Amino acid sequence: MSRKKSVEARASRRDAARLSAVQALYQMEAAGQAAEDVVAEFLAHRIGAEDGANGGGGADADPDLFRRLVGAAVNWQARIDQATDRALVAAWPLNRIDPVLRAIFRAAGAELVLAETPPRAVLGGFVDIARWFCGEGPETGFVNAVLEHMARDMAPDAFASA
Repeated sequence: MSRKKSVEARASRRDAARLSAVQALYQMEAAGQAAEDVVAEFLAHRIGAEDGANGGGGADADPDLFRRLVGAAVNWQARIDQATDRALVAAWPLNRIDPVLRAIFRAAGAELVLAETPPRAVLGGFVDIARWFCGEGPETGFVNAVLEHMARDMAPDAFASA
C-alpha cells in the first residue's frame, strides 16, 4: 500500500471511530444506557462488522480510538460540558441543544481532552460529522463556531500563532 493510501486509510478509520463515538454517546443519553454496555454493543455488532448493518461506517472504525473517545467523554463530561457552555450564548444552555449536537460536542471535547490529535484536525473531523447529520444548514456553522471556541478554550497553545 502506498504511503498516501495508508494515510487515507488511517484517516478513514479515525473518522469512522469519531462517528461511532457520536452515535454511542447519543444512544447512551437517549436510552439511558451505561457506557460499558453501549461500547460492548458497538464493538460486538457495529465496529468490525462485515454485514454492512453498522449504521454509518462503524465497520472500518478504529476500535481503540472509539473506546478512548467514549471513555474520555464519560470521564471528562463535566469539563467538556463546561467548555461547551462557555461557547454557547446564555440563552442556549447545553441542555437545550439537540441531543445529536450535544453528542458531537462531547465526542469532540473528548478528543480535545485526549490531546492526541491537533485541535484543528479534531474540529474538521467533527464539523464533517455535523455536516453528515445536518447537511449544509446553519447547524453545521453553529457546530463549527462552538467547537472552535471549545478548542481555543481547551487547547489555547494550538491557536497561539493563529
